[in-house]
Amino acid sequence: MPRYSANLSILFTELPFADRFAAARAAGFDAVECWFPYERSVADLRAILDGEGLTLVGINTAPGDLAAGEWGVTALPGREAEFDRQFAEALDYAKGLGAGGIHVMAAMVGGMDGAACEAAYLANLERALRRAEGSGVNLLIEPLNAKDRPGYFLSRSDQAIAIIERLGHPGLKLMFDVYHVQVMEGDIIRRLRAHRPHIGHIQIAAVPSRNEPDEGELDYATILKEIDALGWEGWVGCEYKPRAGTVEGLGWIESLR
Repeated sequence: MPRYSANLSILFTELPFADRFAAARAAGFDAVECWFPYERSVADLRAILDGEGLTLVGINTAPGDLAAGEWGVTALPGREAEFDRQFAEALDYAKGLGAGGIHVMAAMVGGMDGAACEAAYLANLERALRRAEGSGVNLLIEPLNAKDRPGYFLSRSDQAIAIIERLGHPGLKLMFDVYHVQVMEGDIIRRLRAHRPHIGHIQIAAVPSRNEPDEGELDYATILKEIDALGWEGWVGCEYKPRAGTVEGLGWIESLR
């Protein structure tokens, strides 16, 4: 079965961020990922990861102004200098911490000029890809479903694949979050098969609850077997909201074997 990575921005949140690494290791995880690690220094986080013997799978670029609901700046015209600073910071963290992927957050663009947002998004990604060349770090783009994130620039896996193929850079990959893809498009197994050459990371959660993946409308036992059958050698990120405590809910791992 796939190897699981614990997303520390949504799991073990009953603990301070720095303590979640040890909790993940104690719970049996060999790898972790997170959204925004920037409140701790690279040196501090490197020491924590090394001390626990954990692999860091990936991080996100900074979210912009969360109070304003931005959720990234990549697709915001006129914010190119800010994007460059954010991406440079994310790349420094990824390289310093051995993370193989950076989720480049797009932005909330509801009501804005779609063509201008797309142009900004593509130009920013192109510069970031050039900057990351030779680093061993992939850039990931992730569609977020329009029910949870109405107005987010990227909402469908097919849209993301079109962008990946248009830019044609081997360092640009799809973050295939099964939860978001199911809410927007469904047909998970066919999409996993079709998009497999471009997938850089996979994440899971139940639909519609976004709780542990042992409930809801998806048969995760079958989906996880398909991921194996596709020869997936990366991690599968556990990015779900625990029903009643992270450790208390981890029985799903054994039940889905």
